[in-house]
This record gives sequence, structure tokens and C-alpha cells, in this order.
Amino acid sequence: MYTTLLTSLDNNIFTVTINRPDKLNALNKDVMNDLDKILDEIESNAQIKAVILTGAGQKGFVAGADIGEFVGLSKEEGKALAKKGQDIFFKIENSSKPIIAAVNGFALGGGCELAMACHFRIASENARFGQPEVNLGLIPGYGGTQRLVQLIGKGRALELLMTGNIIDAQAALQYGLVNHVVPQEELLNKTKSILEIILAKAPLAVGKCIAAANAAYSDKGYQTELESFGECFATEDMKEGTSAFLEKRKPAFKSR
Repeated sequence: MYTTLLTSLDNNIFTVTINRPDKLNALNKDVMNDLDKILDEIESNAQIKAVILTGAGQKGFVAGADIGEFVGLSKEEGKALAKKGQDIFFKIENSSKPIIAAVNGFALGGGCELAMACHFRIASENARFGQPEVNLGLIPGYGGTQRLVQLIGKGRALELLMTGNIIDAQAALQYGLVNHVVPQEELLNKTKSILEIILAKAPLAVGKCIAAANAAYSDKGYQTELESFGECFATEDMKEGTSAFLEKRKPAFKSR
């Protein structure tokens, strides 16, 4: 079904692997089209409760965009390319189901932008992050200038954007770009263990956490929180959760 992606579903956790290891999983048109389609599947498939996004092999999560596809593009074609990338990455950011990036190796350019669109990031010790587009006479176009500022602050973001420097996993952890750094062989298990904790919580509440946190970067953050908080009171999950707490038992959430 997907020419550039490998998928597996285990205990409601859907692992999506970008599978171009000979190109360090660089983003080309086929990868972007497959990502667009698979995000629709993620939202519509009730068996999928959470997602791990990673890259094939041990050297690269996604080492960037396929630069060969940029050659000869006009100004308007460049804008259209960025618009498509932004739209796909917005789907990731706004998914009601947690999508976590398991970053193994290089996450550069579009790869760093892809990782930042996920709800948070776990990195292997050999992970490397950067937005080196200035070396090509470009800037990030898939949301990188915005999300990098949001995640690590304007000063550090501008330094990375303007120098094109690449940082290692420990610097990314210090900056707040990633949540955890683990040995390569532990990367997927660490990501799954966090998702298993999340999947034990109320799914509707988890989705509302994502929406409210995303709204923090607009002028509607507090209002979104207020509305979402109130809407939780109309769910069976909230009634079950509070009853289970008072009865000192584990809740059985049903996503309704």
C-alpha cells in the first residue's frame, strides 16, 4: 500500500518506518505522498491508538529533503512545495492520537522538521539535529523556523538556523528539543514504554491535551483549555475515571 513506508501494529501502537536507508530516508515526493495517506489511515483506524515514527537503519531518521527535486523550481513552485509539506506536518501536529518520533541518527532539514511536528521526540545516542538549509541558499519551509523557536527558544533557534550547525543528542536534550536520549538498541522499547503509559489514560483526554497544548502558541490557548475541560465532563471516560479513583480501582476507559 505504501512504497516508501514500512508499518506494523502491535498492542494498538502503530510503528511507521520511513524506508529509504540507501538515501538516509530523505524526503522525496513519494515519501511525502505516503506520509499524507498514512496520516489519514491513522486517524480513521480505530485499532491505532498511538504512533511511533522512525527511519530505517541506524544512521538516519531522515537526513533531509531530496535536494534533487528542488532544482529548477520557480518561486511559486517553491511555495507550493512548502505548502504541501506544512499541510502534511500540520496533520501530524494536530493528530488526536499521540505521534512520537524515535530519532535514530541524522534528523536534518526536513527530517528535523518532521521530528519537531511530532508530539515529542526520543533520540538515540547517535542522533544529530539541524536545519542546514542556509548552506543551500534556503530556509526551512515545512514549519522549521516556527517549531524550532517554540521548542528551544528564539536565540538558540536563530543561531542554529543562521549557522546551519548540527547538534548532537545531548545538546538536543539540554535545549529541550528531545525528551530522552537512550542507546540505539533501546530506542524503540523506550518509546513504546512511554506510549504504553499514555494508552492506559483516557484517550479523549489525551487528544484534548494535544489540542490545548497546540493552542498555546495562539491567542486561543486558555479558551481552548476552558472549552476542552468542560467537554471532558460530558464524556463517559471522565465519569469512569473519577469513579475508579474514588473506588480505588483501575479505570476502564472506552473512548466515549
